[in-house]
Amino acid sequence: MNNHYYSKDGVTVATILDTRRALANGQYPVRIRVSYRRVRSYYPTGKSMMPDDWQRLNATRLHSLVSVRKDIENSFELVRQAVEDLTSKGCFTLELLGARLKGAGATSVNASIQIKEHELRGTSHIGTADILRALLLSMNAFSKREVQYIDVSISWLRRFEEFMRASGKGQTTIAIYMRALRSIFNQARAIGIVKEAQYPFGRGRYEIQEGEGRKLALTLEQIGLIARYDDGYEATAKYRDYWLFMYLCNGINVADFVRLRYSDIEDGEISYVRKKTERRTKSRKAVRAIIVPQMQDIISRWGNKESPDSFIFPILTGKESIEEQRQKAKDLTSCINRKFRSISKALGLPPVSTYTARHSFATVLKRSGASIAYISESLGHTDLKTTENYLASFEREEREKNAALLTRF
Repeated sequence: MNNHYYSKDGVTVATILDTRRALANGQYPVRIRVSYRRVRSYYPTGKSMMPDDWQRLNATRLHSLVSVRKDIENSFELVRQAVEDLTSKGCFTLELLGARLKGAGATSVNASIQIKEHELRGTSHIGTADILRALLLSMNAFSKREVQYIDVSISWLRRFEEFMRASGKGQTTIAIYMRALRSIFNQARAIGIVKEAQYPFGRGRYEIQEGEGRKLALTLEQIGLIARYDDGYEATAKYRDYWLFMYLCNGINVADFVRLRYSDIEDGEISYVRKKTERRTKSRKAVRAIIVPQMQDIISRWGNKESPDSFIFPILTGKESIEEQRQKAKDLTSCINRKFRSISKALGLPPVSTYTARHSFATVLKRSGASIAYISESLGHTDLKTTENYLASFEREEREKNAALLTRF
């Protein structure tokens, strides 16, 4: 008798010979049974046998049955992995498992993307889910029909890239979409839908080109103009100060800024783990920023009353869902960027946004002689390549300045 069995968080997975009804050939189907809250779902293995063969399946050395046993084990492992993944994320339901396994057996890339998006919306990875939705919209506009895995070749990917570029998307956006598509293919390859010879990504195949760093960094003089700007309106002063705090706090992004608590302050430093990378890395690497006097002044002006459990700034209350937290961060980003359109115009500066604060932090340090390794650690990047991409515009400026020196004769 086969003894495949797995249990976690109230979910059990077992391989069974379903003897409730015989097939036309007199044999009985082998199925994977998943039980949860007294409800059972059954998933096919594509195999059937007689009860006697089932009883001796584990111990047999008969070649034909050994091959069947291996196929059944593979089917069991596919279901077990899906159950383990969903329970570990705290979002298990039999409906979601069914959708996940249906996608695993599908040949449609579109269906796989939809299922993955649905799964991610049950976790905290809402941003990735939004990227998948945007990817699917672009694919639908490009293909006009369901895309099968076998359809996606190196040339297909290049045509899709050119389509997105012609539609007005920049290289950074294209790279984000292509990385999302690659992750779908990686999952399909892991469960055998896509064979290695069919896999279109990688060296010598389709290689994703990253977007070059945009010239967004400000000089210290320009940042000083922003710090001193005052048009007499409280909203202007608040959003100006929020922007300055983000710049001074190691270029913190808005999603992390709104989550800062007084408990993150210790011995004159703010320490936080980036929301963007907290689930992607094995260790929770904290970003540390010294609280300079200007930052303390901003906290005193606009912050909540100090309490270890309270947020530093009055954007979140702590009662919001993950989706609501993300929406409030997006709303704050829009408010700051909208206000800085008028500030930039008044000061004669290039367009300034919340992203400019982060890019400026990195570039000011680079111009001051800080090492890329230190800048990378300060930004909370997981690799130096990401930091180098941030600094690409600065390197261009340096080359232009040095080239001009050659003609001063």
